[in-house]
Amino acid sequence: MPQKTIKGSSEIAQQIRRRRNELGLTIEEAASRANVGIKTWCRYEAGESIRREKCKGICKALNWRSFPGQGDQDRKDSPDEYRDHGAWSDYLEDSFGADAALSFAAGSDILLDHIEEDTGALSSMPKGSHLGQLDISLLRDILPGQFLMEYDYDFLYRLKCALKEMTDRAYAGEPMTAYSVLQELILYLCSRESAVILELGACPDPSEDQKEDGKEGWVFDLLGDADLITFLYSGQYLKQDHSYHFSHWDDLRFDLSEDEPKSSLASLFE
Repeated sequence: MPQKTIKGSSEIAQQIRRRRNELGLTIEEAASRANVGIKTWCRYEAGESIRREKCKGICKALNWRSFPGQGDQDRKDSPDEYRDHGAWSDYLEDSFGADAALSFAAGSDILLDHIEEDTGALSSMPKGSHLGQLDISLLRDILPGQFLMEYDYDFLYRLKCALKEMTDRAYAGEPMTAYSVLQELILYLCSRESAVILELGACPDPSEDQKEDGKEGWVFDLLGDADLITFLYSGQYLKQDHSYHFSHWDDLRFDLSEDEPKSSLASLFE
C-alpha cells in the first residue's frame, strides 16, 4: 500500500496558517476553496497528518505550485502498491486495466471521507436537513444538482451502505456491474474523485485511448453508455417517472443473472 498520508508537523501547520493569513482568508474560506470541511482544515493547522489526495486542494486554496517539502515525491507510486487495498478489484484490472482498479480503490476512500464528513455535519441538525443547508459540503458540488434537497442523513447512510457493498464486491473479485442508478453514481464519483491520485502520477502513463476518453472512460465502458451524464449532469429536468429520477435510484434496473444479457437502457424510456 502507498503511504496515504503526509505526516503532520508544526512546521507544515505554520506554513499553512501563515500562507492563509497572507492571502487574507478565513479558515472557512480556505476550507471551501480546498473542498474540505472546516474541522478538517483546522486539523491541518493543528499539525495533524494530511491525506495525500487532499494536497491538491490545499495547494489550490493557498495558490501553491506544490505542497511544501513534497516536490515530485508523490509521483513515485504505482498501481502495484495499491493491490493490497481493501477495494482493489481484480475484475476491473482484468477487464479495463490497472488504472481502473486503482481509480476505484483510491476513489472509494475519498468518497467515504466525503460521506462521513457530511454525515457528521447533518447528524447535529434537525431531521430532514439536507446538504444545501450546510456551510460547506464535500458532496454538494459533485452530486446531481436537481435533487439537492433530497440529500439528507438517510440518503447519505444509504450511499455509504451502497459504497460498502461495491467495495466488498471489488475485494471479492466479483463483477462490478451496476444494477441501480445509485451504484452507477458510486462508480462515477469514485473515478472522478480519484483523478487527483492519477494526476499525481500514481498510475502509469495512460494509453492513447485513455487520454481521449478521459479518466472516467473505464466507467462508461463498464456501464456500456454515458446515460448517467446525459440524464443527471447535463441540466435536463427529470420527471418522477423517469428511470434516473431520484425516487428510482435504488431500483434494480438490470438483470441480476450474469448468464443473461443486461437489459437495454433504451427500453427503459419507451
